Amino acid sequence: MVIPRLVVAAPASGSGKTTVATGLMAALRARGLAVSPHKVGPDYIDPGYHALAAGRPGRNLDPWLAGEEKVAPLFLHGASGCDVAVVEGVMGLFDGRGDTGFASTAHVTRLLAAPVVLVVDAARQSRSVAALVHGFATFEPGVRIGGVVLNRVGSERHEEVCRSALEATGVPVLGAIRRDDAVVTPSRHLGLIPAAERGAEAVRAVERLGALVERSCDLDALLRLAATAPPLPGPAWDPSEHVAPVGGGPVVAVAGGAAFTFSYAEHVELLRAAGAEVAVFDPLRDESLPDGTGALVVGGGFPEVHAAELAANAPMLAEVAAFPGPIAAECAGLLYLCEELDGRAMCGRVPRRARMTSRLTLGYREAVAVAESPLTRPGERFRGHEFHRTELETVPEDQAGPDDQAGPLFRWRDGRDGYGDDRITASFLHLHWAGSPEAAQRLVSSSRSPSALRYTS
Repeated sequence: MVIPRLVVAAPASGSGKTTVATGLMAALRARGLAVSPHKVGPDYIDPGYHALAAGRPGRNLDPWLAGEEKVAPLFLHGASGCDVAVVEGVMGLFDGRGDTGFASTAHVTRLLAAPVVLVVDAARQSRSVAALVHGFATFEPGVRIGGVVLNRVGSERHEEVCRSALEATGVPVLGAIRRDDAVVTPSRHLGLIPAAERGAEAVRAVERLGALVERSCDLDALLRLAATAPPLPGPAWDPSEHVAPVGGGPVVAVAGGAAFTFSYAEHVELLRAAGAEVAVFDPLRDESLPDGTGALVVGGGFPEVHAAELAANAPMLAEVAAFPGPIAAECAGLLYLCEELDGRAMCGRVPRRARMTSRLTLGYREAVAVAESPLTRPGERFRGHEFHRTELETVPEDQAGPDDQAGPLFRWRDGRDGYGDDRITASFLHLHWAGSPEAAQRLVSSSRSPSALRYTS
């Protein structure tokens, strides 16, 4: 399948990838093109801005979480029917898992056979940008730097010097963006503030980014570069090929709203392919679960920011506390199920107390399940990702119930995590269900017949 495409990468984080990628998506859409937005790596926040810019779900491409053999099929699935695809990279172009290049932007670039647009922060340098670009263009065979966008250019003279120096590299300059504090996206302890929390302000911010790229970059040249990408062999990923439909149309309620914004688009697609009716609910605002709910999915987000509002919604806390069906919770969902979060009462389904800390826990994990739960069987391996500043405390023995000292759900080389029983899968571990489709299958199956949970596969 032929999908014109390019990867927006950078030498390092903070160079302006998100500004350029999001602005490019918005600018191309404003031209009337159907744009497919993608993000390398386990990121939930950037895809939210991509979705605003492109008008389509932002999708992640991660060889570690989903498997490198699925990167191109997942890309083709997301880009079906589009005129052009824009893929935003992660970290520096060659930065991958640990000290390897696995799951790096360069790795995904090779899997997609896509040209790279390198975003270079030109602040505090001039001729040196040529040395930097030359190094990146020649460092790794199979990675083609098709053009450069200079970011944070200080003046017309600064731009001229940088352009002149880059002529010797043979890599064309496809844009030059001046310093502009008006397009800076606000951030907090885990990165940018999600678009869903900013509402109309986020829409205006994306429109400004689109206008910035429109006036600063050569869109025609960028489209010509995208068109040089060759056809990708093989079929697109199809969720119906990875799960079997369950009869009866069980309702799976998925948490949304400002506190629970982290989700991969493929999760809902797999649930629907497995026969579920997916209903979104907001634990901040709704006082009851959707009618007929047979299972809950409470994904990631920022419950710590909204802890007071979550705690104040006593009817919803009580419903989740008493819910008899299976629950799949990740990170923010785990915190919501705990007894407390930063001293505020939560659902109490997980016998732990959660609190914010200053320590960032971040990285890929290869986890082994050590407990049976709605999604896991002991001994199974899962690939996931951690990204949080929270920790769990066991309830003191003199306050604990008979089941409060349960063991972890997952173990890996240097840690353990989570809580699991016959009704709950709760962990800090973020999974991409395209890499673990049995998670969706099991959840839907057990939502239809919770009493048969231990016998589903």
